Amino acid sequence: MDDFEAVSLLYADIWGSEPGRSPLSAEAMRALSHAGNYVAGAYEDGRLVGASVAFFGAPIGTSLHSHITGAVMGRGVGLALKRHQRQWALARRLTRITWTYDPLIRRNAHFNLVKLGACPREYLTSFYGAMDDAINGGDESDRVLAAWDLTAPAPLAASELPADAAHGLRDHGGHPETVAIDADTVLVDLPDDIEALRRTDPGAARAWRLALRHTLGGLLAEGARVVGFHERRRYVVRRTAPDS
Repeated sequence: MDDFEAVSLLYADIWGSEPGRSPLSAEAMRALSHAGNYVAGAYEDGRLVGASVAFFGAPIGTSLHSHITGAVMGRGVGLALKRHQRQWALARRLTRITWTYDPLIRRNAHFNLVKLGACPREYLTSFYGAMDDAINGGDESDRVLAAWDLTAPAPLAASELPADAAHGLRDHGGHPETVAIDADTVLVDLPDDIEALRRTDPGAARAWRLALRHTLGGLLAEGARVVGFHERRRYVVRRTAPDS
């Protein structure tokens, strides 16, 4: 239990939660672990620096849902945890890992799509309701469901854009600007730092949330696919799936 308590405290510190309101309790982790699910910690010189918790999902026997991963930044801990999680899943003959993330946070989008090769599948509006921790700042918890195909050979990338690419949502002086277009390839910009914006200009942060919900959420609902993440700041979305 001491290890689970340490993870719960680490999560509370990362998310800036109030005392006693960690994103995940030690008791829940104990139960999930005992039932055979994935609960792992990353240590550096004997100090806990990251942890991840996942449970089996649908389709049964093929999928793992990664509920929460938290790690100190800038040390490669998060990537090490996801690689460990991948090996754990493959050892149990699973072929897919899913998780949700805030699509407004650029570093998370780059990590998930480019470093790992996960693909956004569904836009989930206010998935957890309003969240008042330091990271979310009272914002509505829109999330994207990402799916990581563990058998896929290469991650998503978008170093070159198709000639027909056009902005459906652009950053205009720090504020979102939506554009009505019918291009097959749609570019969806993200703000430089949504977490800072929530603190300094909540109105602008709210505008970004609604604009992304309308643009990216609308495209995914229509059946469009995210095919890349360009220059660490914009989703590349195809209305018509490329031939493969």
